[in-house]
Amino acid sequence: MTEERPVLVVTEADDLTADMVISELNRRNMPVVRFNPADIGVGLTVSARFGTCPASMAGQVRTPSRAADLTRVRAAYWRRPQWPAFPHLEPDDARFATAQVRFGLGGTLYAMDCPLWVNHPLRIAAADYKPAQLALAQRLGFAVPPTLVTNDPDEAREFITNQRDVISKTLRWTPYTRDGVPVTGWADPVTADEINESVRIAPHLFQTRVDKIADLRVLVVGRHLFAVRIGSGLLDWRKDYSALTYTVEHLPDRVGKALLLCLESLGLVSGSFDLAVDRTGNYWWLELNPNGQWGWLETETGLPMSSAFADLLTQGESS
Repeated sequence: MTEERPVLVVTEADDLTADMVISELNRRNMPVVRFNPADIGVGLTVSARFGTCPASMAGQVRTPSRAADLTRVRAAYWRRPQWPAFPHLEPDDARFATAQVRFGLGGTLYAMDCPLWVNHPLRIAAADYKPAQLALAQRLGFAVPPTLVTNDPDEAREFITNQRDVISKTLRWTPYTRDGVPVTGWADPVTADEINESVRIAPHLFQTRVDKIADLRVLVVGRHLFAVRIGSGLLDWRKDYSALTYTVEHLPDRVGKALLLCLESLGLVSGSFDLAVDRTGNYWWLELNPNGQWGWLETETGLPMSSAFADLLTQGESS
């Protein structure tokens, strides 16, 4: 009997969301090989050969407990991997080693003839640019709040003065501390008086505030859509999870089709969308996270999200 082809799960050590999907795969007796790039060394070995075999590549990844033939992978689930930082090395040596891991291990994985990525890391990276998302959303017919991306203080003041009710958002979340205290980039109100010359250092995103009555988080897995209405009364609901309420939402067909078309345009098979609903029932585009969190929503609503991921990883894109 031929051994079942495994699913690769590439993620950090403590990833409860990945654990939920792996539990579903285990229930289906689907072999799983899980690893984190940061474990390279004793905890993770990669080997690949090119030009010496009938296939374009022969390769393997091995952990202390699992091994996967990279020519026989069923699907790859790219969740929240961590790349090694090599803190024990000198700074130049650490930068060199980190680059070799990214382009050696990463390049080998990208070279796999894998039937399905959820999602391919290069597609994730390309989809993660908010200005490109906004342009695509508008082309797909979504209502997009007036938005300015600039490092020009004068343009920023003019935009805020004209739009009046404006928020600022980060263009990309990054780990950030100030005086040793973690600082998270929430969506926050901003006034023209707050704009100073420091804006010139880097582009900032300013956006007209939507007069919303609720937020929506929509998870798409293959062709399945799971929409959850999040009630809070907060500008940014991520600030206080204890204040949230959850209701399963049924999206209009046109909105669901546009979300699927968005992922198709970006070469993705899954993504988490943030939308806002205004007082007249319009759906406003906020952003797409091509690899967003969703595990807590399954716990709160009972929606079979992890099962949908297991279906996709087991059966392929038609799921």
